[in-house]
Amino acid sequence: YAEGGRLARTLGGWQVICWALVLAAPLVCLPVGLALWQHGASAPPMVWLCFLYVALVSQLLGFFAWYHGLALGGVARVSQLQLLQPFFTLVASALLLHEQITPATILVALVVMAAVALGRRAPVRRVQG
Repeated sequence: YAEGGRLARTLGGWQVICWALVLAAPLVCLPVGLALWQHGASAPPMVWLCFLYVALVSQLLGFFAWYHGLALGGVARVSQLQLLQPFFTLVASALLLHEQITPATILVALVVMAAVALGRRAPVRRVQG
């Protein structure tokens, strides 16, 4: 994330994630090719649509915004917000799936939120270049 955030200041978030995907593609193609050769592509169309959604929306478009945010706010400060993701997941699981959230879970979530708040208030020295 640190290097991607730094690069996003000059290239833009969309170019950073696109180049990351281009560079990672050769490493991913071999295991995917082997899996397809061994098991075939026998998933139903709905599974492929779901896979396409996750690849394009959750990953590609999500990272456009993420790297843009890193470039604007600085890696050290903005990356701390990612630590709040488990808290939002807990809230969503309670609201959408009616999961039971215990007092211990709430306590841990509050500790994580406090750590994020402290991290956001810490002085950050920016290195130019």
